[in-house]
Amino acid sequence: MTDNHPGVASGNSQPRVVSGTNIGPIDASVLPRFAGPATFARLPRIDEVSDVDVAVVGVPFDTGVSYRPGARFGPAHVRESSRLLRPYNPALDIEPFGRQQVADAGDIAVNPFSITDAVTDIERGARHLLERSRRLLTIGGDHTIALPLLRAMAAKHGPVAVVHFDAHLDTWDTYFGEPYTHGTPFRRASEEGLLDQSGCMHVGIRGPLYSSKDLTDDVELGFQIVHAREMDDLGTRGVIERIAARVEDRPVYVSVDIDVLDPAFAPGTGTPESGGLLSRELLAILRSFATLNLVGADIVEVAPAYDHAEITGIAASHAAYELLSTMAARA
Repeated sequence: MTDNHPGVASGNSQPRVVSGTNIGPIDASVLPRFAGPATFARLPRIDEVSDVDVAVVGVPFDTGVSYRPGARFGPAHVRESSRLLRPYNPALDIEPFGRQQVADAGDIAVNPFSITDAVTDIERGARHLLERSRRLLTIGGDHTIALPLLRAMAAKHGPVAVVHFDAHLDTWDTYFGEPYTHGTPFRRASEEGLLDQSGCMHVGIRGPLYSSKDLTDDVELGFQIVHAREMDDLGTRGVIERIAARVEDRPVYVSVDIDVLDPAFAPGTGTPESGGLLSRELLAILRSFATLNLVGADIVEVAPAYDHAEITGIAASHAAYELLSTMAARA
């Protein structure tokens, strides 16, 4: 049980919800949700706690996009949209901030003018955080950031199974001759041996492709696909079962491009495609990962300039909350 009394972490004057030794969000019964610092879910900063189970870190980078820019503002937007998250998750009957110590690690500083340098910056920052935190939940940024994050994960865990939620495959080779873009991270990751090719999966793929070769290349790189058009026939439960059968107990990394959702539920994104998942479907699938060996996750491609009334930011913050809850289930 969480004790609903103010707790004070070292160097922190904010009244917080405390559970055992874990310092949680600012107590909303003392300081209103619209006030106070805009950390993710109003959690403590990483310098305000000693031990860290999960570090929430932003990567404000979007130089790898091929259409609409703006995801560099995603981390701040998702944090602002997370103010309404609460300490208890009734769907999983778990307190994600009470079962584990979650802290906001701020943003990894990256070079906005050089993709190659930025990839190096992100990998270095992620490796540094993984020396202190058991897991990372990263808020992007565009999908380019998945490659350096997977490099850091594979360095710690070996090749990982990837469950990738997206409208797009992101296993293309190059754009304009560039190997590092938001459409190429999983091809590079597969080529570099970062993926357990027997356990990788895309969910929510839809829309036109360049050619049928996109699909055959994707299979060779180690992925199976649940297309968005299959959702009605399979249902959420069917998708959950297919993912579980594919992943089994492998170390798994979850990568959520917010454009996996239909633009009705996530208009604020760089490459929207009609016919996507409902927010309810995505959250239910993520919630099921409480049974998986989840080692890390990212949520990317939130572009607030195209958002309205925080629709996309709220969807992303709730996706992050479900991922943190599933991590807590195996803490």
